Order: sequence, then structure tokens, then C-alpha cells
Amino acid sequence: MGINTTAFSPKQFQVAIAEQDAFGTIEADGGNAYHALDVDSVGFPSLNPTQVLDVRAGSRVLQKEDFFQDVKASVKEISVSGTATTNALDMLLENITGKAEGAGTDGVYSFASNAAVQSVGKTDSSQAGTLLSLIIVSPLSNTDLAFKDCVVTSLTLNGDVGTEGGRIKFSATFQTGTLAEDLSDATLASGIDTAFAASENYFMSSWSDVAYRKIYGVDDLVMSSFSLTLENPATFSGLVSTGYEVVSRAAEFSASLDLTTKYDVNTEPLIASFNNQTQQGSSAAQATLLNDDASMTNGNFGISMPTTVLTNVAFNEGDIMMLDVSVKAVGDGSNSLVEVAC
Repeated sequence: MGINTTAFSPKQFQVAIAEQDAFGTIEADGGNAYHALDVDSVGFPSLNPTQVLDVRAGSRVLQKEDFFQDVKASVKEISVSGTATTNALDMLLENITGKAEGAGTDGVYSFASNAAVQSVGKTDSSQAGTLLSLIIVSPLSNTDLAFKDCVVTSLTLNGDVGTEGGRIKFSATFQTGTLAEDLSDATLASGIDTAFAASENYFMSSWSDVAYRKIYGVDDLVMSSFSLTLENPATFSGLVSTGYEVVSRAAEFSASLDLTTKYDVNTEPLIASFNNQTQQGSSAAQATLLNDDASMTNGNFGISMPTTVLTNVAFNEGDIMMLDVSVKAVGDGSNSLVEVAC
């Protein structure tokens, strides 16, 4: 075989996700079930095979029969980042909050203060739709990388007025404990919705009413950037021939928000609040909200944390003095821990 002169650009690769109907069965590609993520770049997934390369007794050199590899007891991880568009963001938020397919049709995704452990496995039909199928689409024919039974374990949504006009960007981490569906000859990429309309984009400029730009009860913020991070770790158990047969969400679900805002008469009191906050303060005084209105609505990007605690307040020296402020959402027994609308 001679050399092949065909070359590909990294920008030709795509990542597409679909809501999966059953554990262990990758979603079929009919009817544009898969939606392409508007990614900036595509990195290679972490396949994490278990390898043993220890030299055995009787030799100073690793022998071929001593090499061992196992892919069943491994958790695969895929990380992507790009622009947060409506169809993709709906599925990402739905999954990380543990909602079943179609449960967030109003466009508002929340996580309760008293949420129970979430689990789904091979014989569990009641949690169908809480998993995703993911394909890394290659420009080379029939060489897509396909994964099933994926869950979003980390999702960051951020914006900066100095970058793309404050357009909302995302970074997501997916994990699966099931064997890869195919790494060499997948042919599932024929039914992918790759269209991105301008109306699917979200911008910080939509938060035009200063009354609804609020952190830890302080409104009238003049912001330059924000970053919301949602974490919902997954634990994989029950090893079988196809990988792990159960995926559970039992560790802490966390929601934290970092933002940079102008240092002025409105935000200066946050310094003392950070130092003097009490174990149980007033919920109204601890509310954090970034939205176009008082409540979350479908089609408008917004973040609501009814009760938060300050985890950092610090000067940020630039052309003008800014404040870096960080809060973490805490449960108050009745309200949602966090709500995100899109």
C-alpha cells in the first residue's frame, strides 16, 4: 500500500449527541435524533484501558505474554467546549440535572434541594431517557467514534463581554462505563442535525434590567464576565462483559458561580458580607440571579440560585477596579438549589 496524500483539518471533526431510550442500546440515527454541538475543537476521548506492564519474575525484560489489557473495567471520558446553542444546551442541562427525556420541555431546568440518589441500569426502564449517546464524527468515511450510556458529569456555562460580544459558551464532560459502541467502523452519522440558527445563541446583553443582575442579594451589577459550573458526579458499578451495568448519581450535586463586576458603592459591601456571613442568613439576602426578568422563562438564558453563600471576594485590578465574586448554591429546604433556563 502506498502513502495516502489526503489530509484533514481538525475543524472537520464534529461531536453529536442524542437522548438515549434504553440502557445499553445506542440511539438510532433516524429522523435527525442526533444534534451536533457547536464545538470550537474536538479532542480525543480518554479511553482509560487498564494496562499491566510489570516485568514478571524470571526476566529483566517485559515479555509479550506478560502484557495485560482490560477495557471492561474502565470509565471513558469525553470533554468538549464551544458555543451554547438551544438544542444542545437543552440536552446537556436535562442530563446533568437527571431529568428524563422531555422532562424539561418548558426550557427551565432545576435541581431540588432535597434530591434523592439517581440510578439507572440494564433492566431499569423507569429511567429511560436519562442517558445520552455520543458520536465523534470523523471526516474519514466509516471511522466515527461512538459511545452509549453517557452522562454529563460537569457543565460550565460562561460569558465575557470582551469575547464574542458576551455570547454564552459551554464546556462539558461526559462519562460512560459501557464498552465503546464502535471505534473503527461506526456508520451512525447519517442522521445528524448540524444546523445552527442565529436565534439559538444567547448573550449576556439580554440581562439588560439591572434589577435582575444580582449576587448574594446585591443587584445593579455592572458585570464583565461570569462562569457557572454544575457538577453531578457519576459512579459506575456492577462489572459485566459489556462494562458496568449500573450508573449512579450519589455524590454531591454542586452549583457555583464566579463573576467579575465593577467595584462601586453597590458591590463594596460584599467584602464585609464575605467576612461576616452567618451559618443561616436570610434567604432573600442570599439570592443570586442573572436573568432578564424575576423568573426563569423558556427561550431566555438565565441563572437562579435562591440561596447562596459567598466563597470568595477579591479585588481584580484592571483599567478600573473590579471585584471577583464567587458563590455556591445551598439548599434551603424548599426552593430549588439552582435553576437554569434556555
